[in-house]
Amino acid sequence: MTLRRALEVVGPRPADDVWDRYARPGRWPEWSPQIRSVDYPEPVLRAGVSGTVHGPLGFPVRFRIEQVTPPRAWSWVVSAAGVRLTLWHTVEATAAGTRTLLAIEGFAPAVLLYLPAARLALGKLVSE
Repeated sequence: MTLRRALEVVGPRPADDVWDRYARPGRWPEWSPQIRSVDYPEPVLRAGVSGTVHGPLGFPVRFRIEQVTPPRAWSWVVSAAGVRLTLWHTVEATAAGTRTLLAIEGFAPAVLLYLPAARLALGKLVSE
């Protein structure tokens, strides 16, 4: 069964800084507690480029950047253990900082399990 869910998180960090933290995969462990390291051959996101995120206990998750859309949006497909998820991200400036939106689609149990971790990571992305 496929499920699609969305999250919106707001915080005080400036949108350009939030985007930089997103657009540079090497920075993902700074704000995403579930990411220990990232293997990615480019300094910034680029459509068509693949990499690997290493989670807790070194668990590898392959990903491929699908789109990077100016000014601050991107999408990717992640896959591990036969489960595939598609995620769409946007970063928008607000008067008080940034709003980031995430839409995620895929195998329903995986989507539901990932949402709390995503909310925590996005909160750190826009705040810390």
